[in-house]
Amino acid sequence: MSVFEESWAQAWADLGLASPSDLFGQLLGAYSEPQRHYHSKQHLAECLNVFGQVRHLAEHPGEVAIALWFHDAVYDMRGKSNEQQSADWALRVLRHANADNNVQQRVECLILATKHDATPTDGDQQLLVDIDLCILGANPERFAEYDRQVRAEYSWVPSFIYNMKRRGVLQAFLARPNIYNTSHFRERYEQQARINLAAVA
Repeated sequence: MSVFEESWAQAWADLGLASPSDLFGQLLGAYSEPQRHYHSKQHLAECLNVFGQVRHLAEHPGEVAIALWFHDAVYDMRGKSNEQQSADWALRVLRHANADNNVQQRVECLILATKHDATPTDGDQQLLVDIDLCILGANPERFAEYDRQVRAEYSWVPSFIYNMKRRGVLQAFLARPNIYNTSHFRERYEQQARINLAAVA
């Protein structure tokens, strides 16, 4: 069983809901779209693998897992509302599956937290955001690959503009007191993330 199949089955079991029959393939298809170089099935698999190691830290593991599945479900490099559209898709699915309103609301907030425009205070949001940012603390080879993949997604942006904007994003992470919200991720990824970021920022 692949990480996708295992995670998918576990997530819906944790939610206590039946998964829509065609949704698994639709989501994997979305993550396989040709414009994706980083925000792809590779990134999804990496997130799901990491979550498998820290699932015990989640208050609502099924909600975190479903949020991971949907957090980049809609990805348009020129778009400004990818996270909201991804959350809207998740909400439609959860409503159709008769999920509780509180579950729907928490999943929406989890997905929107991956905009990385505010420091999350909710425990599950902190966990999900840390998982999404794990790539910053990857080994140098994988981090370099990630850097190339992000550039490929923005190949239409002139180099001098891309380099300026990208440097600003990475320097903002370096300027944080902590890149990661949880002690688990700080202990395992913070030091390497700062080394990786300092090399390119």
